[in-house]
Parts: sequence; structure tokens; C-alpha cells
Amino acid sequence: MGALRAFAEKASRVKKPKSRGGRPTKSAAMERDLRLLDVAAQLFLERGYDATSIDAVAETARVSKPTVYSQYRDKRGLFEAVLRREIDRWVAPVAAAVQLDFGRRANTSLERRLFDLGKQLIALSNSAGTRAVGRTLAAQSTNFPELAELAYREGWEKTVANVAQLFEEMGDDRLPGVDARIAAEMYLNNVIGQTSRLALHGFPVDLDAEARRLKVSLRILLRGIRTTT
Repeated sequence: MGALRAFAEKASRVKKPKSRGGRPTKSAAMERDLRLLDVAAQLFLERGYDATSIDAVAETARVSKPTVYSQYRDKRGLFEAVLRREIDRWVAPVAAAVQLDFGRRANTSLERRLFDLGKQLIALSNSAGTRAVGRTLAAQSTNFPELAELAYREGWEKTVANVAQLFEEMGDDRLPGVDARIAAEMYLNNVIGQTSRLALHGFPVDLDAEARRLKVSLRILLRGIRTTT
């Protein structure tokens, strides 16, 4: 709880702009909402979904319970908001990295491009927010199957589609006849499978070791693709 308490104390010292009538300004309201989601994600990670209450979230985030309920109808709604934010944090950098590849890295080897993207994915998988949401969602997937479906459709499926674009672009004489979607799925499973398992069970992730594993797995993957196409 030390990290969470330190976060709450730091948040309480931030000067918040005031508007007429005592209502928060737009920027203050956005800052409050971000703080609320940060606190909720941390509490879900530390206590689990069932043991996290709206009371605890409101108190730690230093907002009123009515404020929480005005934004999210209940605890499930709050967790969905946390989930959607983490999905956006996951998908957006991958899409941006792929688009950057299209525009600036046409002469860079496919292995190097996939290695650089993989390092970003590993870092994302190991972020506190992603770990919190992943572990909570895994524990609650039977209670909230629609949220598990949301994570799969909006997170995994969109990430696969973005990476498949990269394989499609490279599907020339270097990767003749490659099925871009299958290649993307294999790549993502190789890149984040181990990291996700470690994060899910609460084990620490050695980023240097994961980078070494990524380099080896990429060579095996690309050699296999080139051999079978």
C-alpha cells in the first residue's frame, strides 16, 4: 500500500484550478477523472475486484462518492472504464509504431522492425496498469464475460490487425505468400506470451532477459515462415 498512499498524498498536494461557483474547471475535472482511474486500477491490483469498494476508491482518490457514481454507475462500470483506458494505451502505440514503419523505415530489416516493436509490447505488458487490469479481468472473466470479450475484440484483435499490416507490407520476395494474420498472431504470441504469463501471476519481469528471448524467438519465427512459404 506504500506506493498507493504516496500517490494519494502527492495528488492531494497538486494545486487544482478553481472556477466560478465552486465547480471544477474542465482541466481540473479531467485531472480528477484520470486520478480516479489510476487509483481504481491500483486498488484492483492490490486488493482484487471483490475487495475493492467504491468507498475505498473515492477516499484514496480524494473525491466524493457521488462524484464517482456520477461518472460510473457502479463498480463494474468503473472497472470497465479502467479496462477501456488500458486497451487504448495498448492499441494506440502499436498502431502508431506500424504507421511510423510505413513512413520512415522502408529500408530497415523486418527483423529489426519487429524487434523494436516487440520491445514496446513487452514494456506495455509489464506496465502497472496493464498488469492490474489483466489480473483482475482474468479473475472476473466468468462474472463479466462481456468485458472479457471487449478486451479480446478491442485489444487483441486490433493489435493483430495492426501487426498484420506490417507483414502485408513486407510480403514481397522476402516473405512470399505469407498469411499476414497468422504471422501476426504467431509473432504476438512469441513476443508477449511469456511476459503476460509472468505478469498475470505477479512475477517480476526482467526486461533485459525478455529482450534476449525476443531476439532468439524472432529468428526462429522468421526462419520458419521463410521455410514454409
